Amino acid sequence: MNKYWSDVLKRLEPYVPGEQPKDKKYIKLNTNENPYPPSPRAIEAIRQAADERLRLYPAPDCDELKHVLAENLGVKKEQVFVGNGSDEVLAFSFAAFFNPGEPILFPDITYTFYPVYCQLYGIDYRTIPLDADFNIPVEGFLQDNGGIIFANPNAPTGKFMDLASVEKIVKENIERVVVIDEAYVDFGGQSAVKLIDKYPNLLVIKTLSKSHSLAGLRIGFALGNAGLIEGLDRVKNSFNSYTIDRIALAGAAEAIKDTAYFEKTRAKIIHTRKWVGPELEKLGFRLTDSLANFVFASHASLDSEYLFKALREKGVLVRYFNKPRINNYLRITIGTDQEMEQMIKVLKELI
Repeated sequence: MNKYWSDVLKRLEPYVPGEQPKDKKYIKLNTNENPYPPSPRAIEAIRQAADERLRLYPAPDCDELKHVLAENLGVKKEQVFVGNGSDEVLAFSFAAFFNPGEPILFPDITYTFYPVYCQLYGIDYRTIPLDADFNIPVEGFLQDNGGIIFANPNAPTGKFMDLASVEKIVKENIERVVVIDEAYVDFGGQSAVKLIDKYPNLLVIKTLSKSHSLAGLRIGFALGNAGLIEGLDRVKNSFNSYTIDRIALAGAAEAIKDTAYFEKTRAKIIHTRKWVGPELEKLGFRLTDSLANFVFASHASLDSEYLFKALREKGVLVRYFNKPRINNYLRITIGTDQEMEQMIKVLKELI
């Protein structure tokens, strides 16, 4: 610990990202990346944008990309905010809408960046326990709070809360901002975007990292009431007005426009997830009902930490969380059919 660190930094427990090893080639099923390449149209747009214009600052308002997103999602441009990955948009949201001394609510098992942001911004929080089947209990969020955030589908469980339940939480907390993190919603869930005109307190955050194969480009966005979007803009412009570079703006816009490619690749991932589940169950695994681009699995007799390490030795990376209630589960990203077949083969050898 460095003596020059601030008191906040000394207390901070940073988020731990998934492993990105370089020692050998792995089947990489640990960071929920899309196994398929980005839209060829997006790659060509990136090439076209990499020219002499890079000497100029990009558009700080991301106006063209906002227009494309609004048109594609059926919202108004002033209801769209664009950030450098959904993690940045989440960070801005904590700064914009949650106050120290007013505890916010989120599930006890969820995206582990949420408590990190609370530490960073000095925001108190209370966790709402998932039920025995890892469902988010609606009634737990119908209490006094300083704001609410949860992922839907949730991470790392992959379980989805139906839109009627989401709406109940939003409606019953109309005086507080409710943030829905929809990083995985494109793999079978129903987005809450259709509710933003009805509820001024609803903010939906999405990403192009998963369903659009652009994790390396870092584009996330929020959709909500124009007043909420103005709040995010105020935070961004107090931090860095130029968060999105020219190349990312060009690639993201074209990826959004290429709806045929998007539908094709996400359908392949959903199809693979549907056959992988039963194959894992045959090997003695119990799975949650995931609607994400990953499955969450626990073996009946073998320890998950052992399987995590043994798979790594065999060249297959999955994610293991040494945390209460989920320390005997593995989160396994859905790869190509060939990658999943190889993983099943390795598991059969181990089991």
